[in-house]
Amino acid sequence: MNYLLAIDEGTSSTRAMLYSQDGNLVSSCQRELTQYYPRAGWVEHDPEEIWSRTLEAIQHVTKDIDKTAILACGITNQRETTVMWDKQTGKCISKALVWQDRRTDDYCKSISEYEGLIHQKTGLKLDPYFSASKVHWLLNQCPEAADLVKEDRLAFGTIDTFLIWRLTGGKAHATDATNASRTMLYNIFENEWDDELLALFGVPHSILPEVLDSDGQFGTFSSTILGEEIPITGVAGDQQAALIGQRCYKKGMMKATYGTGGFLMLNTGDEPVLSKHKLLTTIAYRTKGKVSYGLEGSLYQAGTTVKWLRDEMKLIRTSAETESLARSLSSNGGVYLIPSFTGLGAPHWLSTEGALIVGLSRKSSPAHFARAALESVVYQTRDVLEAMLDDSGMDLTVLRVDGGMSENNWFLQYLASQTNLVVQRPTDIETTALGAALLAGVGCSVFGSLDELGESWSFETEFLPEGDRALFDNDYDGWLKALGLIQA
Repeated sequence: MNYLLAIDEGTSSTRAMLYSQDGNLVSSCQRELTQYYPRAGWVEHDPEEIWSRTLEAIQHVTKDIDKTAILACGITNQRETTVMWDKQTGKCISKALVWQDRRTDDYCKSISEYEGLIHQKTGLKLDPYFSASKVHWLLNQCPEAADLVKEDRLAFGTIDTFLIWRLTGGKAHATDATNASRTMLYNIFENEWDDELLALFGVPHSILPEVLDSDGQFGTFSSTILGEEIPITGVAGDQQAALIGQRCYKKGMMKATYGTGGFLMLNTGDEPVLSKHKLLTTIAYRTKGKVSYGLEGSLYQAGTTVKWLRDEMKLIRTSAETESLARSLSSNGGVYLIPSFTGLGAPHWLSTEGALIVGLSRKSSPAHFARAALESVVYQTRDVLEAMLDDSGMDLTVLRVDGGMSENNWFLQYLASQTNLVVQRPTDIETTALGAALLAGVGCSVFGSLDELGESWSFETEFLPEGDRALFDNDYDGWLKALGLIQA
């Protein structure tokens, strides 16, 4: 049997997944990652921990197989997270700044006059979420950065680039078009690093990786990793990889991933759609030299809100308990949670930190908190979907979902009813890693193209809208009123 290896380096964990040549999961291994919060609004990872956990995971899933049977490796990763290292020693100059990190908020506000320019070139909103301001911060705050730049020894990368560098023994400094499109330094219309943006953020061209197609040739594993020089032939940011894994290859198809955050992406085909509602225009994938674009809305908090109930509030013991608790109530009782722990994402882009819960009474119970947490993700999804509908002019009818929260049946049924969409959960909900494996398969010619894989997708469960539409709209109105309190 031949295999495709996938590395799924996420925000809360790193996983390795081994697939058969035809895309069926053979084995997997997950390793948790430490989250560092040195100050309010700051979020960091240790790149060395990411590297060691990745090695552990890939070595575990491949320990019982003939390594020569691994045809290729695909990599998918938390996007925007920024790391820099010395090209000569390989040593990182600081911890990685995670996509959730807000330390550059004041800096972004100081250059707000360039927001229109940035949007026209990158399809993104000027926000600390993206890599550019993080790169600027590291260049100015890390003492050795300037000297390393002078000696042409400094390298910047998102996590895919960092892993490629380490896996290839420093032979490849590369990324793919999807990850590049999230840096706010890459012109997604010209498909190149943008000199005007590099000058704006003070980023030298010498520290940037080469940008390849998502099914490109990214180098080979050093033989010290697994004993074989395994080619890396597929790379995509996590949400783009999920779109690929969900087989959303046609214009008008969309997916939602509910993990640490929530991420919706609509395939808009070969025509980029610039949003009027602060959604993001991004590269969905670039294969065989052809670009497909996406329209995206990102929710900062999804699974993290449930984790807050479990770890900090101690209202539940496991995330799965939220399903039965929410189901135990006939209504939300007027309780709403605005989970702006680090602000709110699209389409609000609220930088104010601090969550808000409204409508509590003496009868409120852990069930109300659980339901409010789940509903908050649904309402944020509806906010994004309504913006997508208006921006694209498309008739949106089906939403394919994946990620850990998609195991919650109550959540998905409420999502279907609240958005008035058919919600489909695939047989394999770990579509991010699968997307990386499929890309690697295209890159090493196991598959001729992504399009030929479109018919191989199947859903496990389908959730149809049900119930009184007026009641769901009334619940949503309550959310909008609660949102108004925090936006005031």
